[in-house]
Amino acid sequence: MSNLINNLILREKIIDAVREYFKLEKFHEVETPLLVPSVIPESYLENFTTILFDRRRRRKKMFLTASPESSLKKIIVAGLGNCFEITRSFRNGETDSLLHSPEFTILEWYRVGADYKEIMKDCENLFNKISINLGINNSNISYGNTKIDLAPPWEKITVSKALKKYAMVDFDDITGINSLKRIKKIATDKGYNVSKNNTWEVTFNQIFLNEVEPHLGTNGRPTIIYDYPAILAALAKLKKDDPRLAQRFELYIAGLELGDCYTELTDWKEQNYRFKNELKLIRKSNKNKVVQDDTLIKALKRGLPDCSGMAMGIDRVVMLFGDIKDIKDTKFTFS
Repeated sequence: MSNLINNLILREKIIDAVREYFKLEKFHEVETPLLVPSVIPESYLENFTTILFDRRRRRKKMFLTASPESSLKKIIVAGLGNCFEITRSFRNGETDSLLHSPEFTILEWYRVGADYKEIMKDCENLFNKISINLGINNSNISYGNTKIDLAPPWEKITVSKALKKYAMVDFDDITGINSLKRIKKIATDKGYNVSKNNTWEVTFNQIFLNEVEPHLGTNGRPTIIYDYPAILAALAKLKKDDPRLAQRFELYIAGLELGDCYTELTDWKEQNYRFKNELKLIRKSNKNKVVQDDTLIKALKRGLPDCSGMAMGIDRVVMLFGDIKDIKDTKFTFS
């Protein structure tokens, strides 16, 4: 029990530092709904569903939010400006893992008028703030057997360069005409089990998760890996000079994936197109069917200003600073 109490106190101090950082940056803190009638369709995750009864016992399907993204963007459209939220989020099926939990705490923030490169600076400054508040020397962070220097500048590497460096895969060889056929051949030659139903994304992840990810954030500094393939853009803008790439990055420290950032897509037509594709993938799977959040599309029609946003797992940040191996030990839980 003493370890749990220590971890809960550490968690409190980290959340205090996060709030202090964003308040100093003049961000507004907001609270958004956890129970919603529609969601952002994301084929890679499983949503929690439930039934809402009105006073006449009429039923309505509802969802627990997987992130506050949709609500925060609507708030930005309404004119609030820079904002952040620390809240619980829910993703079904994420059990039996040291790094995943069906119920977890997420930090999400948005800078108006910024792109993903400015959020990279936020990450460096935020972790510096957390270290200061905890009284920890930036150059003396240890997670397991990995020692990390949190002092900026951090390592920044493109997905293309990381693929070449760690997997010996040329990005040009897995994009363009017949890209699915070519990436499947590369994966098969590497010895992966590639079925005829494998999508490009599934095949790419076989290579990336096994050959690239283990090297990220483990070479003495945090790693920001950026410019993801356009097929993995989700809600991110594509790069104007190379539409094969999305303005997206992920943050890794000591092997922990801690956050995901986009330069946010503001084109409602493109976003609606991507949503429809995700719905098709969900229908083909055995996952819970979802209702697309059309109110977000309506908000984008009104005009989302240029902005960039980041989602970060608070539980994993606690794991990092507390050298905790199991995400369940970062919070009070009945399981």
